[in-house]
Amino acid sequence: MFKYFPTNYVWNLSVDLALEMGARIGEIETMCAPLQEAAKAPDAAGTRAFRDTWAAMADKLCALAEEDEAQGRLLSAGEKYNRAATYYLTCERLQAHGAPGRVELYRRFLAVFDRGVRLSGENCRRVEIPYEGQVLSALYVPAEGVQGRAPVLVQVNGLDSTKEMKYRVGLPQWLARRGVASLVVDQPGTGEALRLHGLTARFDSEHWASRVVDWLERQEGVDPARIGLEGVSLGGYYCPRAVAFEPRFACGVVWGANHDWRDVQRKRLQKEGSFPVPHYWAHVQWVWGAKDLDDFMRISEDVHLDGILDRIRVPFLVTHGERDSQIPLQWAHRTYDQLINSPKRELKVFTDREGGVQHSSFDNSINAGQYIADWVAETLGGRTAC
Repeated sequence: MFKYFPTNYVWNLSVDLALEMGARIGEIETMCAPLQEAAKAPDAAGTRAFRDTWAAMADKLCALAEEDEAQGRLLSAGEKYNRAATYYLTCERLQAHGAPGRVELYRRFLAVFDRGVRLSGENCRRVEIPYEGQVLSALYVPAEGVQGRAPVLVQVNGLDSTKEMKYRVGLPQWLARRGVASLVVDQPGTGEALRLHGLTARFDSEHWASRVVDWLERQEGVDPARIGLEGVSLGGYYCPRAVAFEPRFACGVVWGANHDWRDVQRKRLQKEGSFPVPHYWAHVQWVWGAKDLDDFMRISEDVHLDGILDRIRVPFLVTHGERDSQIPLQWAHRTYDQLINSPKRELKVFTDREGGVQHSSFDNSINAGQYIADWVAETLGGRTAC
């Protein structure tokens, strides 16, 4: 794990995620060098300082991109917008719920991300899935080199990730090359669903996952018999739960197991384990629509997989980093052990040899992500060679 800030795990996590999404090390140094003292400050003051430096870099990149556009250099402009979007999102993610300007910053990020994708000519388009009188926004990445209907892997967030983060880390592109499409979704409690539509998380993830399958079955180019589901971090709970209760999924993958999130909350109350975001307890109450901490702890009692996984009768891959400092490795073994009716279950623990040993491989995602991509391609009928 790259530790720019020796005393601040949450900020290091954010920097590492930005690097995984395509940040440039010179720009990281320019943004982070003035923040060493701020990294030791209380959350409110520190995260404001973080936002100021990272948003300033993003603003500069957007100005440079506009100059490129004026000269017709659209590919160069697109690349700059893409990095600017990563920096906007990184600093937005650290702000407290209700912090002044957070919603405006998020909307700015969405607009810049969209412009970057379009000018870069990327194999990605935004789609909207009807849900509860509103929509779930998603990014659809078609499979490459496939004639007719292709398999698709639905990918869902954890506690604080977004569809754009998951897209930029690279799994959708790695799958596309293997003949598998991707649908990366901001499910309730994450991304646009939470920030713009007020859709909070729910423990019965099959409720929204089934709506996603309904939508995919109506899309040309999608093979309805080959729809898989992957979840990262807290998605390591959402995904197995949804696959257990939605039999139309053809396989499941967790990138970081999260078998018993209620236990994780109990431990965090006792100051055990690392927090993924500042303002943690206020953040989880916002995500889950809780009135207060007691209400959140009551809600979290339902967020576990015991007594559920024997319902899964499709192939399932459980992955975990050997030195995950957020979710103990024991929960990956628990998930694997309870998949007793899966015809093809596998537990893959990423070690120092291949990298990706931290939480959901945020420290080095490429080998872990391509391992997942190969397994999905083999399971859903894609390819693992050109």
